[in-house]
Amino acid sequence: MSDHTVHEAFGPPLSPLEAASAIALGSIALLMAGVLAEMLGQLADEGRLSAQSIGFVACLEGLTMAGATAIAGILIKPKNLRWIGAIAALVLVAADFGTLAASGMGVYVVRFLAGIPEGILLWLTVSMIARSEVPERWSAVFFTAFVGAQLLLALVCWAYVMPHWGADGGFAALAICSIPAIAIAFFAPDSYAPLPQPEGESGAPPLRGWIALLGTLFLAGAAPAVGTFLQPLAHQAGLSADVARAALWVSLVGQVLGGLTATALAGRVHYFVMFILTGMGLLLSWAVFDFSAPAWAFVAANTFAGYCAVALGPFLVPMTIEADPSRRAAVLSAGTQVLAGALAPFAAALLVSDRNAHGSLAIGVATLFAGLAVIGWLHAMALREHAALRG
Repeated sequence: MSDHTVHEAFGPPLSPLEAASAIALGSIALLMAGVLAEMLGQLADEGRLSAQSIGFVACLEGLTMAGATAIAGILIKPKNLRWIGAIAALVLVAADFGTLAASGMGVYVVRFLAGIPEGILLWLTVSMIARSEVPERWSAVFFTAFVGAQLLLALVCWAYVMPHWGADGGFAALAICSIPAIAIAFFAPDSYAPLPQPEGESGAPPLRGWIALLGTLFLAGAAPAVGTFLQPLAHQAGLSADVARAALWVSLVGQVLGGLTATALAGRVHYFVMFILTGMGLLLSWAVFDFSAPAWAFVAANTFAGYCAVALGPFLVPMTIEADPSRRAAVLSAGTQVLAGALAPFAAALLVSDRNAHGSLAIGVATLFAGLAVIGWLHAMALREHAALRG
């Protein structure tokens, strides 16, 4: 191994400890996303939320997180990052503990507040990834790390914590797992080099970068539109909440494998090929949800969907870099993916009721095809420009 694990395209290389700490901060920020369906589904089973509110709460926290990531990426100079990370981690721990015993509107308020530090911690991580020489590889490492952490937390909550202490126990476990981030922040990079910015332009991406983020919004929203309503979909198929929870944590195993696959294929397979293959996999998985499938088929389908969703995710970064070589859009890619995880469940919630959750499948299919259409157009434009330069 070389002296530096991360060779940056912009700025000096980072030490292994700095890179690992930056990845860890983002992984802790995304812990909630891995147990979101389980936590909110348990709140609904306890009568503290309605089935429809599952989507609305997920949307609210995701919107706050994405907004915090975007604002930080555009307005905050990447300096004094260790103190910023430590303070954000402290606030996140307080918000997670604050969710205990909350119900109804109280859940909305506390999870809204939790999204702010989550977004800032995520920004610290994606700022490193966007500057690296092989961003899709480090994005895949990040995906594998946070999904692995989500898997461990989901297993503990499913097998022990929530059967004994319900949703409050789950949120307490989430808070305890976030405490180490306060110390980890002081081992992360304290600053990053500025990204290229043409004279007279703001720190926001150019037009094509925004279009790439729109494609990211659609494509990344497809899986959450369906996955957020996993428990209602299981109930509609005649399956118990235990089956839905098993499907969730087994799916995380598939997601870890998806992250490892993306890591192995980074730099070797073009992003659009991955989008087509994983998109077909998602459609196949959702077809199972549309019927009253037995428990084993439901769990298997959700596992394959998780594999495809994570294998797809890291390749969104090189797509945005192709559209915006300044990488300013790439810094906002993770926040856009979080935003997608908020807006898509919100849209699906409008078509979901306590008796019928299949509207989430329609939103998932629609956003998948919309994302492929936008990204396909961008890639075609890039190919034309490259051909014109060669000709």
